[in-house]
Amino acid sequence: MEFGIYSFGDIHQDPQSGARVSVEQNLADTIERIRLADATGIDYFGLGEHHRPDYSISAPATVLAAAATVTSRIKLGSAVTVLSTEDPVRVFQQFATIDLLSHGRAELVAGRGSFIESFPIFGADLQDYDALYAEKLDLLLTLNEEEFVTWSGRFRPALANQQILPRPSAGGDFPGKLDIWIATGGNPESSARAGALGVPVSYAIIGGLPERFAPLFDLYRRSAQQHGHDPATLRTAIASPGFVGTDSRAAKDAFFPYWIDSMARISAERGFATPTRETYDDMVGPRGAIFAGSPDEVADKIVRTHGHLGMDRVGLQMDWSGVPQPMMLESIELYATEVAPRVRKALASGP
Repeated sequence: MEFGIYSFGDIHQDPQSGARVSVEQNLADTIERIRLADATGIDYFGLGEHHRPDYSISAPATVLAAAATVTSRIKLGSAVTVLSTEDPVRVFQQFATIDLLSHGRAELVAGRGSFIESFPIFGADLQDYDALYAEKLDLLLTLNEEEFVTWSGRFRPALANQQILPRPSAGGDFPGKLDIWIATGGNPESSARAGALGVPVSYAIIGGLPERFAPLFDLYRRSAQQHGHDPATLRTAIASPGFVGTDSRAAKDAFFPYWIDSMARISAERGFATPTRETYDDMVGPRGAIFAGSPDEVADKIVRTHGHLGMDRVGLQMDWSGVPQPMMLESIELYATEVAPRVRKALASGP
């Protein structure tokens, strides 16, 4: 089991203090968090892409490149790269560069994103939502396999035996290639696509019961097998809200104002009902999607979820609505030094 953290660089106004961290300060704080995660043994740190005033990171590759130079072992990736509105060639070059800077530690997690603000910025048509993603994913995977590429499609100029450089590091777990994942929020077609392509998949589980994703995990593995891939060699991950504190109730109470602030904003934008404290309490319960509480409690929930899904990595987003830096650093350290060892010990001992 691998343990990850992911962030979008939240810079909302703090719902507790009213303070707002600048983009500049948030980026510095993010690098400090990644350095701590690296030092304490966290396996992965992912950065998302948003083009909104309430997030600091619109160019995750740039921040990941900076992180690569101040870390030594942690994997660094996107969470996610909004591939539909990117040029796959440029994305490949950026992440190959990160891979070289980090000596083989880069990951590229490709998805369609949960927001659509990048479409008008980069001149993409929302009516082409699915077609853009499918075509660009095809090109990205081709670039990963071939240095000299001949390719044509609808949405970018064709390539005629074009050499694409740089190539990824010869070190790391995937010599000469990028570790490319597909991210999904639970769309069955995305699970089937990832399995058919034989690439790892990451599921965003931010509400409800994680165990309800079991059919999607099964679909992914069946699709992989049907297309000639060994499901045992493919990797799966979940990405969920989470926060660790020394005391269960104090940790949940501390995280709630930040979680509800973000959820209320997103719900208003999308016309959903605003969650309540009762909703939150259900979600931080033993079967819910928020991994918040004491180290024992969070570890137990990860082990229980693993029993349903069999995932290879769990990633927690801890900084909803800009959880203050001291709280973040404490949570990261507890996650690395207390939660992870408990989970590994429990999984090693079996049922």
